[in-house]
Amino acid sequence: MGLSEVLTAEEIGLRLLAAAFCGALLGLDREMRGKAAGLRTHTLIAISSALTTLVALEFWMAHPQDEGRSDPVRVIQGVAQAVGFISAGVMFRSGDTVRGATTAAVIWVAGALGIACGAGYYLLAGMALGMCLVVTVVFTLLMRWFPDIEEAKAAKRAAPLRVRRVARRPRG
Repeated sequence: MGLSEVLTAEEIGLRLLAAAFCGALLGLDREMRGKAAGLRTHTLIAISSALTTLVALEFWMAHPQDEGRSDPVRVIQGVAQAVGFISAGVMFRSGDTVRGATTAAVIWVAGALGIACGAGYYLLAGMALGMCLVVTVVFTLLMRWFPDIEEAKAAKRAAPLRVRRVARRPRG
């Protein structure tokens, strides 16, 4: 069995490269801002999402007789769930403030872009990437024009992160 029974090696490489490019652009923004998940994390999430999508689609196209067992949509659902789990790991709550929500959302987008690239939807991935970069880069620059918002964010960042330990009493 070769690399693929349906796609050429060039097409597979292009899909993985497109996913890596999308993830790297998203991760570069987070890296430059010193966030918890940066260039490598976003790139790897996009590549792994594309790879998993490619394997699912390849298996589905190569084994059409296994209709119910080789449903690529279920694999995509699993990828989305796994990326959601990773995203949850970068979010923290401190009092009434949630930190890491934007990074978690961008991780989610990196996974979705990887799925789109893995499926060959380059235009869709490019449009979504452009919109995400507008939100993360341009909106951040626009926020500088609103000093009250920036001062409030700075005050929240200066507040110490407190972690509460919650212990349950043993039932007995």
